[in-house]
Amino acid sequence: MLLNQNKRLISLDALRGFTIAAMILVNYPGSENDVFFTLRHTEWNGLSFTDQIAPYFLYFVGASIVFAYSRRVAAGEQKNNLYKKIFIRSLKIFAVGMFMNLMPDFDFHNIRWTGTLHRIAIVFLVCAILYLNTNWKQQAWIAVILLVAYWLALTCIPTPGIGKVVLEPGVNIVAWVDNKFLPGRMWRGTWDPESILTNITSVVSCITGMLAGRLMLSNKSPNEKVNCLMTAGTFSAIAGYFWGLIFPVNENLWTSSFVLVTSGFASLLFGAFYFLIDIKGKTWGTRPGIIFGANAIAVYFLADVWAIFFYDLKFSGSSINEKFVNAMSHAGAGLQFSSLVYALLFVCFNFMPAWILFKKKIFIKL
Repeated sequence: MLLNQNKRLISLDALRGFTIAAMILVNYPGSENDVFFTLRHTEWNGLSFTDQIAPYFLYFVGASIVFAYSRRVAAGEQKNNLYKKIFIRSLKIFAVGMFMNLMPDFDFHNIRWTGTLHRIAIVFLVCAILYLNTNWKQQAWIAVILLVAYWLALTCIPTPGIGKVVLEPGVNIVAWVDNKFLPGRMWRGTWDPESILTNITSVVSCITGMLAGRLMLSNKSPNEKVNCLMTAGTFSAIAGYFWGLIFPVNENLWTSSFVLVTSGFASLLFGAFYFLIDIKGKTWGTRPGIIFGANAIAVYFLADVWAIFFYDLKFSGSSINEKFVNAMSHAGAGLQFSSLVYALLFVCFNFMPAWILFKKKIFIKL
């Protein structure tokens, strides 16, 4: 039974916005060469703060799908009309991702067909349609089947041309599929972190958010919802850790263990925010997240546009970010700290257009 379809969760809105802010923070440091370890993507196996941002966003996309489409279904909107809107929205998100990949040179000969927004578009398309045609038990089973199938595929199918199972960069079955079927340039030359096969387990990251969204709309009491989220999150993270002993936690391969660990942490975070904000009413500090989240993808796109001015243009031989980091280092600050301060200021700079759009009640829905 689903209740309160019209009630917004401040915690979900805030978490979605803070996740976008975190994406901007890690994507635009003051210096690419001077970044604290946890603000980098891990080179291969392992888990840093940065590695968790993308799966968290997909998790919150999943929860948002439930809130958005449960209302529309309850209002009697026809599925064919919803399918059309879902497809168009996915296409627009994918197109914005392509535009970002082409900036600033628009070199179509070296175009890259994958990226963060591309993955969001594909996962949203699949999961939104899945939500409209399945119940939560079927979604849970689909998630389990996909995780196990992906694990078996990567650990049992030898890489063609090598003749054995390999999980190293550029020589695994995921990279082989990309080299065989993915057009255009790949991010790492011979492989890409947003690969074809990793969309399978990325869908599961979103499904886990959908399951959380279903829980939020159920007739359970608020405290029961918190208990369920915290319990599920704990068990998911533990299961992912132990699975990771034989199938490493790896964002580049978006392994099954990576999905369980990050979805577990996302559930714990969601549960904590829901308890403090929506149950206890402690909304202090949530405003920036809500403002960022109101135009999440638009702000993410704007950050990439601003980066052309702040990072690519040279003034007296150096860019703005280089000047800032050099000035702070000459004043005695460490390079990594200077790089972080610049990234934080860049996040604050991007908050300004987000705040203007929010204040004027302009919500750009791709």
